[in-house]
Amino acid sequence: QLQLVESGGGLVEPGGSLRLSCVASGSTLDNYAIGWFRQAPGQAREGISCISSRGGGTNYVDAVKGRFIASRHNAKNTAYLQMNNLKPEDTAVYYCAAAETLDFCTPRLLYMSEYAHWGRGARVTVSS
Repeated sequence: QLQLVESGGGLVEPGGSLRLSCVASGSTLDNYAIGWFRQAPGQAREGISCISSRGGGTNYVDAVKGRFIASRHNAKNTAYLQMNNLKPEDTAVYYCAAAETLDFCTPRLLYMSEYAHWGRGARVTVSS
């Protein structure tokens, strides 16, 4: 059974950067697209990014486009989300999720329903 664990969250000032890691165990990530989601206080969880199984395609919502970069290292069974120029509105719990598909990251892979495997989340707080 595939298990995911996020790390790298924390407190950062506006304009700062963080890199989240998503480490998989129990199975290789080779055949899984990785989605990144976040849930701000009092709000629903939303998809913000996807990276396809072989890393050849990514997708981002407008709120993070140009600031966040999804990547992966399948040999290390790890995916990453580099977050730059962070803003207070980026404050949320961030989750990685895995969907067993070789498809490119079409917009449907920003929906929670596409993902069967989830991490427990990493808290990111952007504040001065």
